[in-house]
Amino acid sequence: MQTTRSISVTRFLPAPASKIFDLLADPRQHALLDGSGTVAKVRRAPERLSLGAKFSMDMKMGVGYFTTNKVVAFEENKCIAWHHVARFVWRYDLEEVEGGTRVTESFNYDKPWAFAIIRTGFPERNRLAMERTLEQIEKIVTS
Repeated sequence: MQTTRSISVTRFLPAPASKIFDLLADPRQHALLDGSGTVAKVRRAPERLSLGAKFSMDMKMGVGYFTTNKVVAFEENKCIAWHHVARFVWRYDLEEVEGGTRVTESFNYDKPWAFAIIRTGFPERNRLAMERTLEQIEKIVTS
């Protein structure tokens, strides 16, 4: 039996869930909030994401490339998630709490072909990048 391979980071942000969600649902903003430094810019995307929407991003990790993502979860002001061709899922869950929102960013790499990212240390790098992403989101929504 295989265990679920997933990492997550949670942070309290002193802002309403709607403001945070609007930022996450706008793919043109993703390069600004990306804590990994790999998202260069939006290539093609709707103005606002929705369930089933596809969006392409120019990326840079050593060399430049692009990826197309599909939104697989979308609940206004509560959650948004997407995956790329490898079907690893990036997800944001938002929970309104007193004084702001508890935001959890998670990365699920529970696929048989994930062995390569595990061996190269990507889960830990992704966790650190998620911490930076949540810091960036906080700066943007509280400025």
